[in-house]
Amino acid sequence: MTSSDPMAEIRASFFVECEELLEALQDGLRELDEGTDDGETIHVVFRAVHSIKGGAGAFGFESMVQFAHQYETVLHAVRSGEIAIEPDLLNLFFRATDHLSDLVRTHRDGLDPPKTERAALLGELEAKTGSVPHVETVEEIAFEPIKVDVAQTVMCEDAPTNALTYDIVFAPEPEAFETEHDVAAYLTVLSGLGELEVHCDTSRLPTLNQLVPQTVYLSWLFTLTTEFSQSEIVSVFESIDGACDLQISARSHVNAPEITPTLSVDRSPIQQPRKTDQRAVRSVTSKAVVRVDVDRIERLVNLVGELVINQAMLSQSLVDVGLPPHSDAVNGLEEFQRLTRDIQDSVMMIRAQPVKSLFQRIARIVREASASVSKDVRLVTEGETTELDKTVIERLAEPLTHMIRNAVDHGLEPADARTAVGKPAQGQVRLSAAHKSGRVVINVSDDGRGINRKKVRQIAIDKGLLPRDATLTDAEIDNLLFLPGFSTASDVSDLSGRGVGMDVVRTAIHGLGGRITINSTPNIGTSFSISLPLTLAVLDGMVVAVAGETLVVPLNVVTEAFTLSETAAEQVQPGRFVLRVRDGFVPLFDLGAALGYRPPCDTFINRVALLLTFDDKTRVALVVDEIQDQRQVVIKGLDDSHYRAPGIAAATILGDGQIALILDPADIVANAPKTQARERVMVEA
Repeated sequence: MTSSDPMAEIRASFFVECEELLEALQDGLRELDEGTDDGETIHVVFRAVHSIKGGAGAFGFESMVQFAHQYETVLHAVRSGEIAIEPDLLNLFFRATDHLSDLVRTHRDGLDPPKTERAALLGELEAKTGSVPHVETVEEIAFEPIKVDVAQTVMCEDAPTNALTYDIVFAPEPEAFETEHDVAAYLTVLSGLGELEVHCDTSRLPTLNQLVPQTVYLSWLFTLTTEFSQSEIVSVFESIDGACDLQISARSHVNAPEITPTLSVDRSPIQQPRKTDQRAVRSVTSKAVVRVDVDRIERLVNLVGELVINQAMLSQSLVDVGLPPHSDAVNGLEEFQRLTRDIQDSVMMIRAQPVKSLFQRIARIVREASASVSKDVRLVTEGETTELDKTVIERLAEPLTHMIRNAVDHGLEPADARTAVGKPAQGQVRLSAAHKSGRVVINVSDDGRGINRKKVRQIAIDKGLLPRDATLTDAEIDNLLFLPGFSTASDVSDLSGRGVGMDVVRTAIHGLGGRITINSTPNIGTSFSISLPLTLAVLDGMVVAVAGETLVVPLNVVTEAFTLSETAAEQVQPGRFVLRVRDGFVPLFDLGAALGYRPPCDTFINRVALLLTFDDKTRVALVVDEIQDQRQVVIKGLDDSHYRAPGIAAATILGDGQIALILDPADIVANAPKTQARERVMVEA
């Protein structure tokens, strides 16, 4: 059996680290853009770029090293107060970060880095520091490889002339080595700061038969003569904060009588002159993180799904044999069901990720789209910590990109048009995410002109998508935007005008088991609301029977269930029924007829009506023959090679081994016969 390449694993780990550093970099720049300039924020940004440069240098990624070095040179000038933070500079930093992200991706995938864009950005970065003298920093010295023999005294060629001598007591804890910290690396950095003497204390080292492998017995005293400040020396050790005992004290000037230091390690907490910024460095005292290959997680999810199916089959078997409801076997099975549900919930949480990475990607789309159409646009995000299934996040990127570009290009007016109606010249696009009723709701809104419904209706008529005599509500007109081939753009641009966009969005959202709705107010703006399931793996559903078929209705849309009496349903037109529900009437749809299982019912007496409430508060009722059960089911996707019938979202395997289709109720209502749907409230296009 061939062993895995260790360098390949280290390289993959480096790119994972790069993603985390780029995320910290984006966060820092956003804080700067929002006016948070406390010194630590720019330090976080600087350290992120420098860390990427250091790792890239280790792997020989010259283009990344060159670009990151010039980037951090400008950041150092900002950090030292030589360059002021201005909107133009922040815009350059955002674009430089986007390009650095591209460089990371191209090197990860083995592609050629984009040379033209890099050359242009390097020119802009160099122009920012053209008149600023370069000052060597601790980080730049640390980047240079210096060979160190830890068994001997480490000396620089020339001792500083205006320097202090520091005693540094350094005693790493076992946690430091568990997280792959290396004492030699700190010697390498310190030796580049000045004249360094190293004394290793081996007094606590026991005999071989008493040695405990997990215990650290060694500690060090570094005597460093340097011109660098104590806070900069501390910054060398910030990545090991919380996993060592560290004491730093200034001893004397270089020309003062030599004092031989005594090594005395106090196992007390780190004493540092400044607080380490945990946004820049992941402290080892925080929660442990284990990186697991996605394929392994997917396999675990599939196995848990099979466990749930087998648990359902076992439950069905015990029901079939007619065991008493309070027997030991039934009680044990109920406990097994609870454990299975807990295991399944825990596994689903493993796949859950914050939408922050997706929102950061959207921020770049806004910058590029606004530059393309010459508009000043600001993105405001909320709910970045909202967690969603990793698969959903990945598949949500494309539809959100379409929506953001549509908001920038169509939704927001040019600056002169905005100021003419009393709006700020800068347009705003808001992106938010939140948990609501067991689902995740993502809103994309703008403060633009709103939907011109008269224009939308006329375009739909001109394109033959709508009869001229059609009577539509505002909601129905808004939903015309989702029709294939529909576009309100008069000219073809880089962003729009080819009739491809919002129909792709709707298809993608439906493919995720989600719903999308529109709310627009003239001269106020437009908001798109996307409702998504937390995961694509499991579903709480109501198992119903219709015309001899077993179906599953998502439980999150079911509000109530009624047994229909003779007077409950009223026919208002041929083929069109409504259900009386306390405070009014709701449209009534025959599920069996809508799916083509049987002809429309002549009477609904003794049948069951499920009252459904959708995300836009629209209510409808579906008629089924009976309710069989309420359970959690494992979602099995339908292969793309099969015909996708309207109203069918997926399938599942029940406890008796039969396959049941999982319904998409909103799609069923939307595709209901026109005689039933003519006057209903539009759920969505």
